Amino acid sequence: MKQFTFERATTPAGAAASLANTPGARLIAGGTNLLDLMKLQIETPTHLIDINRLNLSQVEDMQGGGLRIGALVRNTDLAAHPRVRADYAVLSRALMSGASGQLRNKATTAGNLLQRTRCPYFYDTTKPCNKRQPGSGCSAIGGFDRNLAILSTSDQCIATHPSDMAVAMRLLDASVETVRADGTRRAISIADFYRLPGTTPQVENTLARDEMITSVTLPAPLGGKHIYRKVRDRASYAFALISVAAVVQPDGRGRFAYGSLAPKPWRVEAAESQADAASIARVTLAGARTSEHNAFKSLLVERTLASVLAEARS
Repeated sequence: MKQFTFERATTPAGAAASLANTPGARLIAGGTNLLDLMKLQIETPTHLIDINRLNLSQVEDMQGGGLRIGALVRNTDLAAHPRVRADYAVLSRALMSGASGQLRNKATTAGNLLQRTRCPYFYDTTKPCNKRQPGSGCSAIGGFDRNLAILSTSDQCIATHPSDMAVAMRLLDASVETVRADGTRRAISIADFYRLPGTTPQVENTLARDEMITSVTLPAPLGGKHIYRKVRDRASYAFALISVAAVVQPDGRGRFAYGSLAPKPWRVEAAESQADAASIARVTLAGARTSEHNAFKSLLVERTLASVLAEARS
């Protein structure tokens, strides 16, 4: 057991200040990912800042018809919220496809966005991993990469982001609201929130060291049929081989976001003007880099899109 200190934050800015002033500090709410990583000594925080008592557990209507979701709203509560079920059904469905009921009861909105990759080499501390130990190498490249990324990877990392919720948030053009130690606030489009691996795969998002997520906002609802299709090796408690979040209009036009294709939730707006699943997949997958283990993903994207479009027409 690695020793660490502990505090309970009383304000968001105070939590951010503790992050800034304490090297090795981490925020903890549900702990569904962080505690696992601590047990494996992949994460070794020197100080934990408990934010569970902060007033960040509300789902509130916004002017213009949007929704503000507090950072501490539990996944189960968000999926069951009447406005989410009625107006953002793709988000509710994505949440319900993730993890297990017990984990959804603990996991928070902010924690879901910030969870780390489930690349098996990241979790295997006997193997080199640039995300875990920068400069050590990437065991997944040339290794078993069946469930890993085929788009926007780098020579340093081919890991995917594991969140189902974040795929739906990307489809819905969510924004992430934050606060820093000095009280400064900003809103970050979720399209810009995650960083691609490049030469620094250990830097996974655009948050500053003293910056804490306080809420996520959704714009006014999108009309059309909301669909979340997750293809995985078993029916529950498994990460996606491919996931597609979609909102399809009565005339067949749609917008689509994808999970398990890239290091972050993926959307290619230029592909959405295409007329059929094969064409949408072709544009979406331009520049894909596959291996013998994950080349099947290209065909799986097309077939999953075809299934989504068929469901939208039904």
